[in-house]
Amino acid sequence: MATEGQYQSLYDRIAALREQVTDRLGSELITNPQLGDALVKQIDDLLAAAVADSEATPPPPDKGLAALVGIGPEAAADFKLTRLPNGVEPYDETVNSERINAIGDLYYIYQHEKIGVFRVMDKLQQVFRAGALRLSSGPGAYGLYQFDRREVLRYTARDRLSAYRRAFGYARGAAASGQRSNTEFHGLFGHFVNQVALYWRDKRISDVMRERAYDPSFGSVAIVRRSGLDLRNNLKFTSFGHLNVLRVEVMRLDEAFRILDAPDVKNLFGADNAWDVVEEVLIRYFDERLVTSPRQRMAVAGREVVRWVAQPHILQSSRAEFETLLLEIAEWAEEWLTSAQSMGLAKRSETVHVSPWRDVAPKGVQPLSRTGAPPRYPRKRDRNGTRPRPLPRESEEFLPV
Repeated sequence: MATEGQYQSLYDRIAALREQVTDRLGSELITNPQLGDALVKQIDDLLAAAVADSEATPPPPDKGLAALVGIGPEAAADFKLTRLPNGVEPYDETVNSERINAIGDLYYIYQHEKIGVFRVMDKLQQVFRAGALRLSSGPGAYGLYQFDRREVLRYTARDRLSAYRRAFGYARGAAASGQRSNTEFHGLFGHFVNQVALYWRDKRISDVMRERAYDPSFGSVAIVRRSGLDLRNNLKFTSFGHLNVLRVEVMRLDEAFRILDAPDVKNLFGADNAWDVVEEVLIRYFDERLVTSPRQRMAVAGREVVRWVAQPHILQSSRAEFETLLLEIAEWAEEWLTSAQSMGLAKRSETVHVSPWRDVAPKGVQPLSRTGAPPRYPRKRDRNGTRPRPLPRESEEFLPV
């Protein structure tokens, strides 16, 4: 248990130690900035160890109240002898990584849903039951039969749309009772990816153009960390419920691709692999413009970025260690941003390090009102200009995202 005097003395001594070390190593710190990062980390570790030792002693039964107000034999003769707690557990260190990883897998599933994998399977089952496919007893035909029979045990399309809306704010499907759409996700996710890409872009320029490339003055670790924490805190409150179980069940996309990769199914559509079958069905039956390649890369890259955010890497205070850990998603961030930019779902920030709040809402997602709730009516009004037009019925399942 640390007293107020010990608390003040500890931080005074730590401040004096920092000044003394900086004064003695001033010239070396100028020529070798990495030495400064190492010294700061060592001093911070000493401070953390001292604080941990002070918290190891259990507090008195009255939590130090008698000493503070001057009652009983434990009354403090001086204010510096009163108990002073060091604080509570940091907020950003209380996130369950399992739930965030589940969100990453659900994002992977959503992008495949946008590609049309589930609609392709539904169409194949429909035409197979109608006898419009020249399939009879091959592995693809038998797989379609089993896939159809297991449909009663699976999460339905309505369940998936509800999960996408709650986790990402992307789907317009019917929401469950009490469910809130996470309209902030796309802006926060795109902002974090943009800051990661911008950080490494600045670092590459620094390494190439500057004479002292070892001087880590390009790129702000604090901006990347803050954007990552904002994203993780947003996902923290949308990852409860059945999303973990749902993604485990729906992640069985491999079963669908085993059917699509069956020899009789590929021969029927003249395809070389399962992805060719998906694209052929989308063109033949839905007449859609294919976005298979960028969507699939967004699925893989987005899942890797969310998995990285789920780990404690974002809380690393040392620049060298933070850069080493951030390097894991540097290329994934660039790939996601390039794929999203090619479809008009994100824009690259060239000079702005902090995205203004008016730019974080994705296209097609309505901004929140002043009360924090989505507006009930769109801004556009009827021809008479008096009554706002209600939102249309759900003719489209997904937002443009």
